[in-house]
Amino acid sequence: MMSRIHYKMCWSRALVTGSVLLLVQLLCSEAVPISMDKTKVKEPEKQPEEPPASVDTGLHYDRYLREVIDFLEKDQHFREKLHNTDMEDIKQGKLAKELDFVSHHVRTKLDELKRQEVNRLRTLIKAKQDIEGGNDIALDHQALLKQFEYLNHMNPHTFEVDDLDRLIKSATKDLENYDKERHEEFKRYEMMKEHDRREHLKTLDEEERKKEEEHYEEMRKKHADHPKVNHPGSQNQLKEVWEEADGLDPEDFDPKTFFNLHDTNGDGFFDEQELEALFTKELEKIYDPTNEEDDMVEMEEERLRMREHVMNEVDSNKDRLVSLDEFLVATKKKEFLEPDSWETLEQNQAYTDEEMREFEEHLAQQEQDLNQKAVDLQKQRDELERQQEQLNAQKIELQQAVEHMERLKSQKVEPPPEVHVEGNAIPEIHPVDNQLHPEQEAEPQGHQPAPQDTPQEHHEQQHQDLAQQGLPQTHQDLPPGHQEAAQGQHNLP
Repeated sequence: MMSRIHYKMCWSRALVTGSVLLLVQLLCSEAVPISMDKTKVKEPEKQPEEPPASVDTGLHYDRYLREVIDFLEKDQHFREKLHNTDMEDIKQGKLAKELDFVSHHVRTKLDELKRQEVNRLRTLIKAKQDIEGGNDIALDHQALLKQFEYLNHMNPHTFEVDDLDRLIKSATKDLENYDKERHEEFKRYEMMKEHDRREHLKTLDEEERKKEEEHYEEMRKKHADHPKVNHPGSQNQLKEVWEEADGLDPEDFDPKTFFNLHDTNGDGFFDEQELEALFTKELEKIYDPTNEEDDMVEMEEERLRMREHVMNEVDSNKDRLVSLDEFLVATKKKEFLEPDSWETLEQNQAYTDEEMREFEEHLAQQEQDLNQKAVDLQKQRDELERQQEQLNAQKIELQQAVEHMERLKSQKVEPPPEVHVEGNAIPEIHPVDNQLHPEQEAEPQGHQPAPQDTPQEHHEQQHQDLAQQGLPQTHQDLPPGHQEAAQGQHNLP
């Protein structure tokens, strides 16, 4: 079980760094025996062995990468081919072709892993579209999946040779850019920190600003006041680790013994994590998490700088691993025995004045854009509130009209028809809109009774007609508003 975990860890590291050579050495080799002079070197105390911690590659497809590795290492044929394949053949895709010969069980599981990964990517694409407000737009998953180069999106169902080849090459390329991206991120961090400091000074009066500036300079000087930092990877630096971390006599320093003591997973290589662990003592000279003047983000950047420097000096085949042979060759160089002084971060500002100027201009433009967007959103909000007020007013009017109609209906009040008093028509008034009925509008204004009828006969005939229709016959029978109207008509000459 331990060997499987051990193998998996190194497989991950190999793909992450683009150096599958680590796998070749790991799968079929054990740690090189160490020949030590027991009379001179004290054997370090043995501690309980723990499985190596899994190191996240930082890639967005890290889980998929690890699961593929986990199942490939179970196939004996693939392990044997890996042992006999050199680095260049692996980079050219020859190892990936061996996928055709792995067991059916492994291939089936790899197919399943790929389908799960494709579904995961589709879910991410859909979620991104939902966030951006494109719910009504049809998705072209095939086109969008092109951006994920580590798998063949044209075949989402089975894991083929091309998928393994893509996975190895993508991990290699992505991790080659990983350190560059980390440096750029750190540069932005430093510029933002300086920008915030300058903005804070603008809020202070002259006396407070002077005190703040003095405190800032005091912290800078305090941070720079630390013991001498040894050149990373030099004899002096490694001897210090040998003495303080390993508890051994510096006069008995032996490069081969040192290498094997710090090759913590025993694979015959220093990987990046093992190298970075060697610089802890040097970093502790500069950074203390309890000190106000020490920034732990800067400490990690310093660790990265040290590791990159040693890799550039020692890693001759550029596989991002340091073999025992490479390490021993480096210990014979002049740079190892007589190194130059090491300049720390406070002596090497992460950004230039021009970069800082451009950064602040970019922030100012971003702030301006955000302010304009806020103004536009406020206008939209005001307009929506105005429209809402109009809708509320219309709603109230509609409710009042409905209530009025309901009251009329409950009272069973019906509007009177046209009433003629002494030859003049009283128009029928609609209870809601006070409009004339269509038949009244069609009737001529000033309608007069037929010439053959006398006024008295005509008036009596009207009373009879109204009585037959069950309508009011006199002024007193009309509703209050109509009584006044009728009276006014009656009084006309």
